Amino acid sequence: MRSRQDIDVRPIRDDEIPDWVRAVNTGFLRPPSVSEAELADRATYIVPERTLGAFDGERCVGTFRSFAQEITAVGGAAVRADAITSVTVTSTHRRRGVLTRMMAQDLAAAKERGDVVATLIAAEYPIYGRYGFGPATTAAEWTIDVPRSGLDPRLAGPDDGGRIDLVDGDDVRKTGPELYERFRRAQPGAIDRSERWWQLATGALVRHGVTWTEPFHAVYRGARGEAEGLLTYTVDDRWGDAKQPLQTAKVTDMIAVSPAAERALWRYVCSIDWVTGVKTGLRAPDDLLPHLLPDPRAAAITSQADWLWVRILDVVAALEARTYGATGALVLEVVDEKGSAGGRYRLDASPEGASCTRTTGSAELTLEVGELGALWLGGESAVRLAALGRVREERAGAALVADALLRTSRRPWCPDIF
Repeated sequence: MRSRQDIDVRPIRDDEIPDWVRAVNTGFLRPPSVSEAELADRATYIVPERTLGAFDGERCVGTFRSFAQEITAVGGAAVRADAITSVTVTSTHRRRGVLTRMMAQDLAAAKERGDVVATLIAAEYPIYGRYGFGPATTAAEWTIDVPRSGLDPRLAGPDDGGRIDLVDGDDVRKTGPELYERFRRAQPGAIDRSERWWQLATGALVRHGVTWTEPFHAVYRGARGEAEGLLTYTVDDRWGDAKQPLQTAKVTDMIAVSPAAERALWRYVCSIDWVTGVKTGLRAPDDLLPHLLPDPRAAAITSQADWLWVRILDVVAALEARTYGATGALVLEVVDEKGSAGGRYRLDASPEGASCTRTTGSAELTLEVGELGALWLGGESAVRLAALGRVREERAGAALVADALLRTSRRPWCPDIF
């Protein structure tokens, strides 16, 4: 068995992309074969200098990729992020520090570039906390029993002066990006969507190994004719005895910039002839949906879990980038054993702005950098984390002050996976 030092961790070369892709497929338990079509697809977005491989001799046994991303902070600022994906370690090479070395290289490069945070979607919960990441958003999916919902099945359309139009993929590529930008500027935790994202979502580009099925797209326009919401969904083909329709609509994307758009689009999808069930896709845990129905119990949560994880790289920039709903000051002792974000910081915040500086003053709240990541977008409670023993009050009441400053009235949400 080779030692840890014998495993070479470095950015891959162009000629190593096939071996790297094979290792990714192996790690995610997909068929390890690599076709020319898959390589052609990967070549459109793989940047070798931001793609790490761990090599045991000539064999790639670990993979790691990052790319530039923007994430919306509380208040609407777009913050530079290092988005991490395609993380695998081949099962024959676990417990040798391979992931630790890949993570350290990438985060150091991100810090050098000036990225403020790093982000990822964790396939497994226990892994990333030890690298300073904290679960910053949660996602939930509801299944709606339409006949039980209490909605009028004869719904003719929005009753607020707006309208809903079915559109095709070409229309979505024209309308969707600008609408999404309006949405994400108001949604803490939302990330930017590339042109490639919209091509994949509308069938202009089909990922290797995916069988494309054209979805339905519905746009809500307000009384002034401006697009305020976009719903994308598919419908299965299920029938019961005596030709009873039992179709389920599965929502794959729904963005809205007004409550009116949300209400209209959810009512629309629940009013489609033959549809008796709706799967909402992953939504914010405090989504308006259940209470938009006359009987909220008709919407049952079928999945709820952590979603976007955040790792703070620059404490000052991260805390100064967001806004605050209250006025106050707090001295934080941030512990970062595997990075450079540790230290003691004084946060002075108000609705007019905030400043964060290093200080030698007495700490009031001590926490790991991962817990700061969980708190940064406003969805987690410092009081709750203190009760769990994950933050420590050095001054009584400090966790309450942290909640007054950091928590938001609505939960953060990331609608996308990467």
